[in-house]
Amino acid sequence: MADKTDPKQSFLHPAYTVTNIQQRVRVLDGEKISYPSWVNLFRLHATGFDVLNHIDGSPTPEATSTKYSSWKKLDAVVLQWIYATLSDDHLVRVLVSESTAYEAWKRVHNLFLNNKGSRVAALQHELTNLTLATMPSLEAYCQRIRELADQLTAVDCPINNTQRVLYLVRGLPREYDVVGSLLNQTLPQWENACDQLQSEARRIAARETVSPTPVVAAVITNPPSHPPNRDNCRAPGTRYDNSCNNRSNTCAPSQPRPQAPAQMPFPYWALPPY
Repeated sequence: MADKTDPKQSFLHPAYTVTNIQQRVRVLDGEKISYPSWVNLFRLHATGFDVLNHIDGSPTPEATSTKYSSWKKLDAVVLQWIYATLSDDHLVRVLVSESTAYEAWKRVHNLFLNNKGSRVAALQHELTNLTLATMPSLEAYCQRIRELADQLTAVDCPINNTQRVLYLVRGLPREYDVVGSLLNQTLPQWENACDQLQSEARRIAARETVSPTPVVAAVITNPPSHPPNRDNCRAPGTRYDNSCNNRSNTCAPSQPRPQAPAQMPFPYWALPPY
């Protein structure tokens, strides 16, 4: 049984209890999770577990200090967090044999933010050419614009709210012309602009699902024809037959029926003699 009076055994740093770092911070892949998003999540997690000083450049204890051993162990935990939340492609470019957590943090920073000029040009090009038609959904379209804006901010090229909304409207198809014109005029806050687009998307989807009922569709596609007026086909000298025109209710004169030969009222042998 541990001695509760021993300070080394009675205190356990909360960072040692973390077992699901990938679910808390997510894996940085540069696509689904961008570098600015990863930084924000990692800083929030490090603050909550009281290890922010391991990645913010705070001075480290001297190797001869009594605090160095415990600091070194805790720094190794934070270093594992960094490596565990990088994709395989990024990990091989950051992983080294001997490193502190802060040194690894800086390598990740340089990996994404070196060559700022070319990085800014690539991000602006993608943002300018991004359209709703190229994205799987409206939510993904709005999220991608936000991610690109955050990445531009990370390379010291921030865009303001008005520019975000204008980029948002630029890539909309024709069916969003009405709401797009409204957003251009009012330039609301980003979240409000996304909400208005969501409402318009639901309205468009509801309108496209509305179709005529089968009975109405049948009436529209197959208008009833007027039956012929048989009384009009009984004009003198005519008879009703298949030559009637159903629309004009007129009939073509029929051919006269052949007359049967006259029959004698009694047999020929009963005729009186001449």
